Amino acid sequence: MTKDTSGENVILMDMEKTKMLFGDYDQNLTLIQNEFNVDIILRDDTLRIIGEEPNVSMANKVIEMLMNKLESEGIITSHAVDYAIRLVRDGDDRKTDDLSEVIITTARGKVIRAKTFGQRKYIEAIKRNEVVFAIGPAGTGKTYLAMAMAIKAFKNKEVNRIILTRPAVEAGEKLGFLPGDLQDKVDPYLRPLYDALYDIMGVDNFQRNMEKGLIEVAPLAYMRGRTLDDSYIILDEAQNTTPEQMKMFLTRLGFGSKAIITGDVTQIDLPRGKFSGLKQVEEILKGINGIEFIHLGEKDVVRHKLVQHIIKAYEKYEEENMSETGLFD
Repeated sequence: MTKDTSGENVILMDMEKTKMLFGDYDQNLTLIQNEFNVDIILRDDTLRIIGEEPNVSMANKVIEMLMNKLESEGIITSHAVDYAIRLVRDGDDRKTDDLSEVIITTARGKVIRAKTFGQRKYIEAIKRNEVVFAIGPAGTGKTYLAMAMAIKAFKNKEVNRIILTRPAVEAGEKLGFLPGDLQDKVDPYLRPLYDALYDIMGVDNFQRNMEKGLIEVAPLAYMRGRTLDDSYIILDEAQNTTPEQMKMFLTRLGFGSKAIITGDVTQIDLPRGKFSGLKQVEEILKGINGIEFIHLGEKDVVRHKLVQHIIKAYEKYEEENMSETGLFD
């Protein structure tokens, strides 16, 4: 029995852009062929997609999305290919070139953009609100995008300083054995924030502003008793705050300031018996003007695609085990 096949033609752009579309060693083309079980043949300036419907149509949509993205951004990444495939698989016809808005360019000339529609929703929420909560798994760009928006606002003189903070949840025994003063002991917890600042601002620029007191990276305990005016404040790893710490942080907000709170409620490191302030706060603050909650998911993961599968596997495992123990009843 011969399976029914159909085909569609896609007119390509110039040869240089066609090479970028295909990827190194045609890896993008191979990925699309394997994902949709189609054959893609290049003849002159035309791609012929051969296979069964609806696979041919889906492969065609992915290629058209990637061509539009290439026209608007001049580059195709492996993540862009994976994301276009996922959108088409889910029946989402939004064009990925809608993600072309540049947030900021790093010191090394790297352009930072939202890479998923969830991330774009997050950026838009930051633009229109004074307080934004970004809740989602690792790899969704929660902290990095908040940093990018903070540095953009700082460069545009919308705020006078940037304040970055994290709870040091293990500030007892484990840190107690480290050498140095308190700042030295909490630095390991703040290192991811420094790394993002170095990447976006450049080391020299960051250090100059740090010395002037215009950028501050500090543990959450340092926020107590302060009022933070004209500041861009980012609270990272907020799932490790207690309800009291969360209230303390939110009431630091002064005039002309914006606060971004990021966290992953599936990775709480608080001691047993301590409740996460991030899990409670949405119920308390929902409906307040100027405050918005954005939930990012595995579709918004921009790390290696295996991370998406890992997150899905953990979610499935936790749901099954919670259900078995009757915690959802």
